[in-house]
Amino acid sequence: MATDVAGNDALTGGHRGSEDDETSVPEQEPRAGRLRRWLHFTLPGCWGAVLFAALSFTPSLLPRGGFIQGLVCGITASIGYGLGVLGAWLWRAFADREPRPPKPWSWRALFIGGGGLLVVFFGLGQYWQHEIRSLMGVTEYNIALVVLSPFVAVFFFAVFLLIGRGIRRVYHWVADLLSRKFGRRAAGATGWVLVTTMTYLVISGILIDGLVGAMDEAFSVGNTVTQEGVVKPTTGLRSGGPGSMVPWESLGREGRTFAAGGPTASDIEGVVHHPAMEPIRTYAGLDSADDAEQRAALAVDDLERAGGFKRLNLLVVTTTGSGWVDPALVAPFEYLTGGDAATVGMQYSYLPSWLSFLVDQSKAREAGRALFDAVYDRWSQLPQDSRPKLFVSGESLGTFGGETAFSGEYDLRNRTAGTVFAGPPNFNTLFREFSDQRDPGSPEIQPVYKNGRTVRFATDPGDSIPPEGQPWDGTRVLYLMHPSDPIVWWSPHLVFNEPDWIGEAAGKDVLQGMFWMPFVTFWQVTADLPFSTGVPAGHGHKYTTEYVDAWNAVMRPEGVTADDLAAVRTAVGALG
Repeated sequence: MATDVAGNDALTGGHRGSEDDETSVPEQEPRAGRLRRWLHFTLPGCWGAVLFAALSFTPSLLPRGGFIQGLVCGITASIGYGLGVLGAWLWRAFADREPRPPKPWSWRALFIGGGGLLVVFFGLGQYWQHEIRSLMGVTEYNIALVVLSPFVAVFFFAVFLLIGRGIRRVYHWVADLLSRKFGRRAAGATGWVLVTTMTYLVISGILIDGLVGAMDEAFSVGNTVTQEGVVKPTTGLRSGGPGSMVPWESLGREGRTFAAGGPTASDIEGVVHHPAMEPIRTYAGLDSADDAEQRAALAVDDLERAGGFKRLNLLVVTTTGSGWVDPALVAPFEYLTGGDAATVGMQYSYLPSWLSFLVDQSKAREAGRALFDAVYDRWSQLPQDSRPKLFVSGESLGTFGGETAFSGEYDLRNRTAGTVFAGPPNFNTLFREFSDQRDPGSPEIQPVYKNGRTVRFATDPGDSIPPEGQPWDGTRVLYLMHPSDPIVWWSPHLVFNEPDWIGEAAGKDVLQGMFWMPFVTFWQVTADLPFSTGVPAGHGHKYTTEYVDAWNAVMRPEGVTADDLAAVRTAVGALG
């Protein structure tokens, strides 16, 4: 955000601003003077804004619509303005001189040169977006929003600039008050500390918490709604059905969809062409019990009631924020096991995945650990020759919660029969450990960890799972991650540090021209997050038929042919 405070001599309390040589603001300053002050722009700041605005059109991971491009452009332009002001102040500080009014030709150069630069990059941006859409098979293109994007950019640039200037004015007011009690240096320094702290507390403690609370309340209303076509199960093999210990109404919107959905025994038989069993699915919603531990215990009690521990295969799935379980994640597990499978999950938030990803991570951690521990405790008490094979899975924030039950590679190997995680957020503890400590020479986009002895990574498991030709014995842990998935690659470190994956050869659905820029790339990838699933399957954060090959690789089911896999892919692909 451009604050126009970079040029302030904050520690000395000397010159009041970097944009002019003002020293104080009269208490009764005329309205026209105040307006001119708020609308004043510096030449270095404008050049910074133009440069960053132009760079905002460079490609990122996903295609951007006109509104999002305008938002990114406005944010990065305001950052560029602030950096331009800061750079000019530093230059004057080293040169030991005061600000000088720019020459008239300087503004003409900005209008002509800067305007031409923006036009060129706007055109290049449309070309790059066309190329990304072609890579992903995206046909949607709203030309009206593209035309409006410059106006959207100007609006957001003005908003962030005014916020920054408002913060600067508050600082000056606080510093003036403190200067009556302290020296100018102490007043300036203390003023910065107070205003910075106050701004942080307002943003984190009032705006963010209030916004999250309001959204949580809004989405809790949607949790009571049952999706169209979802009906209460008539089998006791599902939570909410006859004899279930979990009331149907308490499952929540996504829990009801999960419990009532999935392939039946006849569906499985029609795909794999051999006798099948009816899969078991149990679930506990936020309204099913008071806390995560109680919900986990209830879901496991219902699992035991339904006979889940007597099935050959048992899957613990950690949901995303709202309790959603991707149908494409669980269905292949049920198809490939011939229905001799049970799956258990639970809800931990009302918020959708991308919001939970940003603000609700602790609940995902608590739920993932509580559910697996509850299942494992019951499972470990069974005779060894009577235990089902225990698998773990999750998508997106579900991988974050799923990981928290384990301390590392050997813990996953010793306590599970296999794991499939898809689209892991970049901050996942184990994912980062496996990726950061990858074997020398292996790329971050598809790392190799400990020669692939337990943990492996794949962008397309139907194509290859490196390292090929190396033994993969015992428990198999597989991470799926598309090269274009912003959930996988987003990190606060993008602000100042270039990650390895950007400098590597681009994946098949990432434009070769993508490169890292401080500040700009961070906001580009951040803007990709809410739209990560709004692309065709196999790209971004949309995983579908990849799960079929992933589960086949991890479970190694007997008797499954290439034709069977193709048939299951067709069935899973139809889930959307």
